[in-house]
Amino acid sequence: MPLESVGLIAVGAGLAVGLSAIGAGIAEKDIGAAAVGAIAEKDEMFGKGLIFTVIPETLVIFGLVVAIMILGLAG
Repeated sequence: MPLESVGLIAVGAGLAVGLSAIGAGIAEKDIGAAAVGAIAEKDEMFGKGLIFTVIPETLVIFGLVVAIMILGLAG
């Protein structure tokens, strides 16, 4: 495999992780603010707020899996 194509595969893997992390960060910003507001009003909302805050992180895990699959193409 030519060196240029290996570099492009690495860039694609980096984009998969990076863009999914940016998307998760944007989602977590709004969810985190709402969760803190809900917890300030009712202490019982801590569990739900924690769950809703962790859910966007699965996007990064999916991005990492896609990046590993892309890097598998490099051989």
